[in-house]
Amino acid sequence: MHDRSKSGEERIAAFLSERLRPALYPQRLPMDIGAWHIPGEPVPVGVALRAEYAPFTVGEPWGSPWSTSWFRVGASVPERWAGRRVEALIDLGGDRGPTGGCQAEALVHDEHGIPLHGLHAHTGAVPVTASARGGEPVRLLLEAAANPFIDAATGSGVRYGDPVTAGDAPLYRFRRADLAVRDDDVWHLLHDMETLDGLMRALPAELPRRHRIRIALEQAVDAVDPCAVARTAEAARRVLAPALAERAHASAHTFAGVGYAPLDPGGLRPLRETVRGCARTFSTLVTLAEEYPELVVGAASAQHYAWMRDQQPHVFERLRKAVADGNWIPVGGTWVEPDVELAGGEALVRQFVLGRRFFRDELGADSEGAWLPGARGASAAFPQIAALAGARWLLTRRPAAGHQAAPPHHTFRWEGIDRTTLFTHLAPDTTALTDAVTDSGPVTRSLLPLGRAAEGPGRDTLERARRLADLDGSPRVAMRHPAQFFREVREEYPLPPVRRGGLDLAPQHGTYSGQARTKQGNRRSEVLLHEAELWSATAAVRHGVPYPYDELDTLWRRVLLQQSLRILSGSSIAWVHEDAEHEHRDLHRRLTRLVRRAVGEPDGAGVWNAAPHPRREVVILAAGTGQTSDTAQVLPDGRLAVLADAPALGAGSTGLPLDGTARVTAHTTVDGQHILDNGLLRVRVDAAGLVRSAVDLTTGRETLAPDGAGNLLQLLRGEQGRDLLEADQVELHAGGPLLATVRVRRGTGRSTFVQDLTLTAGSHALTVDTEVDWRERDTVLKLAWPLDVHAELGHADVQFGHVARPTHESADGSSPEFAAHRWIHVGEHRWGVALATDSTYGHDVTRHTRDDGGTTTVVRHTLLHAPNGPDPHADRGLHRFRHTLRPGATLGDAITEGYAVNLPLRPGPATGPQRPLVHVDHPDVVVETVKLADDRSGDVVVRLYEARGGRPHAVLSADFAIEAVHETDLLEEHPTPRPHLHGRVPLTLRPFQIRTLRLLRAGRRQEDSSGA
Repeated sequence: MHDRSKSGEERIAAFLSERLRPALYPQRLPMDIGAWHIPGEPVPVGVALRAEYAPFTVGEPWGSPWSTSWFRVGASVPERWAGRRVEALIDLGGDRGPTGGCQAEALVHDEHGIPLHGLHAHTGAVPVTASARGGEPVRLLLEAAANPFIDAATGSGVRYGDPVTAGDAPLYRFRRADLAVRDDDVWHLLHDMETLDGLMRALPAELPRRHRIRIALEQAVDAVDPCAVARTAEAARRVLAPALAERAHASAHTFAGVGYAPLDPGGLRPLRETVRGCARTFSTLVTLAEEYPELVVGAASAQHYAWMRDQQPHVFERLRKAVADGNWIPVGGTWVEPDVELAGGEALVRQFVLGRRFFRDELGADSEGAWLPGARGASAAFPQIAALAGARWLLTRRPAAGHQAAPPHHTFRWEGIDRTTLFTHLAPDTTALTDAVTDSGPVTRSLLPLGRAAEGPGRDTLERARRLADLDGSPRVAMRHPAQFFREVREEYPLPPVRRGGLDLAPQHGTYSGQARTKQGNRRSEVLLHEAELWSATAAVRHGVPYPYDELDTLWRRVLLQQSLRILSGSSIAWVHEDAEHEHRDLHRRLTRLVRRAVGEPDGAGVWNAAPHPRREVVILAAGTGQTSDTAQVLPDGRLAVLADAPALGAGSTGLPLDGTARVTAHTTVDGQHILDNGLLRVRVDAAGLVRSAVDLTTGRETLAPDGAGNLLQLLRGEQGRDLLEADQVELHAGGPLLATVRVRRGTGRSTFVQDLTLTAGSHALTVDTEVDWRERDTVLKLAWPLDVHAELGHADVQFGHVARPTHESADGSSPEFAAHRWIHVGEHRWGVALATDSTYGHDVTRHTRDDGGTTTVVRHTLLHAPNGPDPHADRGLHRFRHTLRPGATLGDAITEGYAVNLPLRPGPATGPQRPLVHVDHPDVVVETVKLADDRSGDVVVRLYEARGGRPHAVLSADFAIEAVHETDLLEEHPTPRPHLHGRVPLTLRPFQIRTLRLLRAGRRQEDSSGA
């Protein structure tokens, strides 16, 4: 028997494309067009309303890369169209290409400049009226953005990512501006047929349901008169009605749909285009919600709403109304969708604090879940942070098929490092709606974010969703509030499996190391914010200095914006990262001024210690600080090395005598090796600048593996690797008694490296400062340390704690890269090695057994990554990194070293030793944040956590009079009284627990509500 299924399906497809779609708009009227082109930055609509517009015709080119063109289009509705639905069909010339890039887009305003609707690559129809009167004029103003297409995966168009290389040739040719009647019978028939056609093609060929749908579709084709499509469309719909009426099976999976449009700041467009993209997308979605009242839109990132409030107030008011009507749900509760692996712990706290407060204050809404649909992974610290901010659930992405580290379930309880659990659902990545869903658990429903990037769901998607509400052969589709979905799935699945540790959801492709200056700027911003809050709170309590509430709030928001997933991960175009570097530099200047206002100018007589541990160490001061020669070492560049001492979170003195601290010595052997020794650590650097020995003198144990070379720079390009084993120059740069340095210079012929290997008096750690002038392409730079340690696990610092990962090698000898914040630790029983870093995140740890039976564990920091796209010049130029190697380190030592490297002692005025505002008597309990309460009451807020994975009993002591102590959530709300006596607060913490304490000052005065 002849199988005519294929020919029947081809006939259906031809009918849809050649007959039905062309009949959707049976009557059209060209609109008059005027244009005003702006080559530079966009202008407000008020300026465009007053501009002079030149005549413009369809077919003309427009839009050099990133420019703006304003188009004024107009026509009058013909009288014969009375009672019909009228739309403006506008095609700016952008192709319907892949979703991963920008296209020509526009925001459509009415003649008075009020935003109405967005134009996108897949959305070219703008509703004018559902029922025309006939004769009314239509005047629209289009703010068209000539955003170029950039394909980060292939590198196509990456030159557009930098204005310097983008060029000025027009990108687009205006194709159409018509006023048109939409035939509603054809519209509904089109979506009836497209829904059934899509379902038919998704079903297995052997199913009878597929065969029945094909027959029904062919009968519908036969029912349409090709010469009178609109007149016969209703008859064809009656033919399809029985096929559309067949109900889904009782066991059919349910998609809980929520409208969603990814609008991550950065990525393949500059931030200014993200702002404009929000206006376009939000206008479109609000209009859709008015037309499709069942639509529920879930939109995250308080920053997006803040932009609309400040720059597009008409759009913001429509959003507020949609929120009040229940069509619009502010989800996630964060300022932006952050990179939750790389953002610091306190920064993640502030993402939730500022995000949730904005939603409540500006939109009258709150979010009870976390929303990370774009995340590549998530730290194991995240469940506790999210839960303490009020989150009950998490929605994130479902890994692609074949991703080895993917969780085996799509719905589970995710357990963090402190054993807090967060009900988690991995959303499917599908827009077909008819795709099958499989899960090894009994869950029969999935939350499905519907929509294209920067566009959201279109009318076609919503029409299809209506027809798939209960249709045989397809998953059920129903619009749902995300919170309602999670309530239903928790009831259905009360005992889901538990997933422990971090989430690995997608390959990271260098995101732990790419765009190092952006990552370094972020880390430095986090550090300076910590200092600014600590010292400003200290100055306010001690001396009544007004606390800079408003300025700190603004600076936090700016830092949080730069932690957007696409920016902090390093996966944006050059323009975005250049802006991020400028932003970070400005933030650093402003934060440094705040710190100096609180502590005074750095004359070098005192030091301020923002770290949570006491310090006695060598600090470098600027020349001319007045230190005496008997307590200071003059360095070759004129600066001074002095010994300093300071309590945790307090101030101390410099210029201390060595007393019982051994001097550091340095000498050079006849074969060109340099020996640095301070009585605690002896380091041997060979003539090539490689560390050949690092002996922990407290135990006599060698740190480096036999014949191993530490401080080894490695260049990796694909499968090829190159070790930099030769140096251009190795010299003893400083020789003690407080500080000894070996300086190493080497190069590749393109890139140059200058390293200072420094040992100071009283230190257990070797400091390595690396300056790189990077000129490589498609190359990764790593810093390797082969250690004589049998390490089963590597411990890595994450937000508010650490995680342990196996160190075994893979079959091919490679190792995946993981993220660590301040430190990495590998060790055996009672002996280990800590490596700390001031700005890098990516690292890998492998081990192998040597011929002598010993084990070599290799720890490598990834310093730089030079991919082709989306920024082909990523990481080019000058970089500076600091790392330390601390042999004989416990986990506690690693924690202390990590804070010390990231929070160096700050030179300050000669105030003498100053006690900290608060002090904790247990080394396992770390004070992360000290600040004044956000409600401007003058209360002191202390955030602390258990850092080593134990259950300590500790006492927090306040060095000021307190009348009460309340424990709160991260938003400093829901207070619970805690006992205290004479300023002492007893605490018991579980492993890695975060606690926020609010200390009410006795006799405190209300702070000036205007801030500083």
